[in-house]
Amino acid sequence: MDELNATAASLLGFLHDGPKTGWDLLQEIDRGFRHFWNVTSSHVYRELKGLQAKGFIEAGQRRSRDGQPYSITDRGRAAFAEWLTRAPGHETMRIPLLVTLWFGAHLDPELLSGFIAEHRRTNERRLQDYRAVPREALSDNPFFAAVVGFGIAYEQAVLDWMSSLDTLPGVSSTDGSE
Repeated sequence: MDELNATAASLLGFLHDGPKTGWDLLQEIDRGFRHFWNVTSSHVYRELKGLQAKGFIEAGQRRSRDGQPYSITDRGRAAFAEWLTRAPGHETMRIPLLVTLWFGAHLDPELLSGFIAEHRRTNERRLQDYRAVPREALSDNPFFAAVVGFGIAYEQAVLDWMSSLDTLPGVSSTDGSE
């Protein structure tokens, strides 16, 4: 069986629920998946072409303006099922703010405070997004609920950590707009 990368596999997973266009898949990703897996629109469309070439999905009749729906094939279901049985790789932290903070002694504290405050606002928005997930969606799918629970805990931990940055010389984790 052809090896799948996590992005291609996730698209097959989303297609398990029924046919979707590239736009539909991007909307699924935007509902929360994007917070922990970086997927761009060009990446989605490139992966769809590859999945189609491997026979894992089929393109349906193009709809006017609505795009072209894709459906998972039996071969795609088998590839997805096989991918799911592989142990997932370990996470790799890639947080640009931490790189900047590492060299924070070389940066004007006011500028660094602004960077931190902007990141705080982003994490606060993400926390609100996770907390806004409808309860029925969480009760209908305990696996989805586990991911949302992680998102809430992660964002809260980052925000708590950001508050501790106020102990750095000249640094504030807020911009006074709270």
